[in-house]
Amino acid sequence: MKPPAQSESGPATMLPVGSPAAVRSYVRLLARRHRGNFGAVVALHGVATVAGLVGPWVLGRLVESLATGSAEGAIAAAVGWYLLALLVQSAFTWWSRLRGGVLGEEVLADLREDFLVRSVALPPGVLERAGTGDLVSRGTTDIDRLSKSVREAVPELAVAVVSLVLVLGALVITSPLLALTAVTGLPLLLASSRWYFRRAPQSYRSESAGYAAVNTVLAETVDAGRTVETLRLGGDRIRLTDRKLAEWLAWERYTLWLRSVWFPTIDAVYTLAVLGTLVLGGLFTLRGWIGVGQLTTGVLYAQALTGPVDLILRWYDELQIGQASLARLVGVREVEDPETDDSVHPDGRRVEATEVRFGYREGADVLHGISLDVAPGSRVALVGPSGAGKSTLGRLLAGIYAPGRGSVTLGGASLARMPAERVRARVALVNQEHHVFVGTLRDNLRLAAPEADDTELRSALDAVDAGEWVDALEEGLDTEVGSGGAALTPPQAQQLALARLVLADPHTLVLDEATSLLDPRAARHLERSLSRVLEGRTVIAIAHRLHTAHDADVIAVVEGGRISEYGSHPELVAAGGPYAALWRSWRDER
Repeated sequence: MKPPAQSESGPATMLPVGSPAAVRSYVRLLARRHRGNFGAVVALHGVATVAGLVGPWVLGRLVESLATGSAEGAIAAAVGWYLLALLVQSAFTWWSRLRGGVLGEEVLADLREDFLVRSVALPPGVLERAGTGDLVSRGTTDIDRLSKSVREAVPELAVAVVSLVLVLGALVITSPLLALTAVTGLPLLLASSRWYFRRAPQSYRSESAGYAAVNTVLAETVDAGRTVETLRLGGDRIRLTDRKLAEWLAWERYTLWLRSVWFPTIDAVYTLAVLGTLVLGGLFTLRGWIGVGQLTTGVLYAQALTGPVDLILRWYDELQIGQASLARLVGVREVEDPETDDSVHPDGRRVEATEVRFGYREGADVLHGISLDVAPGSRVALVGPSGAGKSTLGRLLAGIYAPGRGSVTLGGASLARMPAERVRARVALVNQEHHVFVGTLRDNLRLAAPEADDTELRSALDAVDAGEWVDALEEGLDTEVGSGGAALTPPQAQQLALARLVLADPHTLVLDEATSLLDPRAARHLERSLSRVLEGRTVIAIAHRLHTAHDADVIAVVEGGRISEYGSHPELVAAGGPYAALWRSWRDER
């Protein structure tokens, strides 16, 4: 069976998958963090394995005694030693598995925390281009797939390796000849495993990537449900989903076929090892090369070898699935951050864009040579038709994206080279997509200002006209909101986001339809309230309601990725150009 053909239509903007070197480096990091617990698990199971070796040795001595006719008292002694060994083995096995479970949970917690910390620190532009489906798939599906590997595979694999070494050592001590017969199936084992593991890792990675692609398509379709319905794209989206599902299922079938070939071969190796030891060992006994007690012990040890070998192969196979998921998690750590320079500091508050060109894909620019000078404390409105590039320009001015060509500076310092924390402390972007975090209203507000007291929180809420509905809540600022809590309406969520903005206190704001979820009268009232709070700050507003442009100091009309007009409201109306036409149309609609 051939592997499925690689899809040529996969999203080019998906987050990277970690390289083998990066995965090994991260595994070493985890091993260093948890070396104490890992060593304890290995030591505890080592004791349990040694205790387990006592049983076959005792039975071999007993058989030897019976064969020579000196069995007096041997049975009682054998039973005593066997029960003692069984008790020790059970106790230390339980202890090692307990410590192994704790180790697995600690490692899994580290994985989740490392992934979350890195995901939150990703450049916003990277996340916007990659979309949410891929990141969500890594944080959910890949973590779930890793949970079995981390909780069980890693400790069980370590335990199996220790058991294999000790059992082989005991077999060599018992009879070197029997040790040779026990590994007669080794060539077949190595050949089949080599065949399998040359194909499995990439197949599992492709399977994970296929699932992520399905997740991405479904997320995009749900998010854009109204657009899909309006433009009658349902059939296209269904066909795309079916194609992605077919690609994913093809990889699922291929990995299942690999396992269906490999597993029976491994079972045949186990049978060959025990059968070879029994048959050849019997011949060795008949020739007097080994005793019957050695044969008994050797056969039992050979049979005991199948347990750890089976565990090693089974869990190593599980680790192939885990490795593919781990590579996807580690890939988030390999996202290249913009080349920033900690020594870059702004000297002032002037925002300037100089001959800026930008495109989301190579060779397809959205902005074409835009230049804009925003004086400190001024209010600039960006207006123009949908798709003209207003929001893209706003993200460049907020430092979310870096220009492909040209420069965007704050106080003479390049926003692209400035550390993200420094940019966010000075420039904030607020758009129509707002999130209410799980917790109290107070917790949500303090995300922007952790040290703010209730008086400051109330002042910020009043500034965005949210004080009235917050007072109406039974528990006020202590009301639990977000998933499982009180449901906020979209306008209330928008006001909450604007209150966070007031608390964050940046000196430059980029507002992209920041009041779009409010009705026009409420939005106008809110903007007037905010104007008092934002007095003295630089405000760049992407305006769809032209009363925002009317109140601005300067208006930039964006058409086709270029600024076609620039000036104050009276100047542009008097010029009779594109802005004047937009203004007349908007006034007529009202």
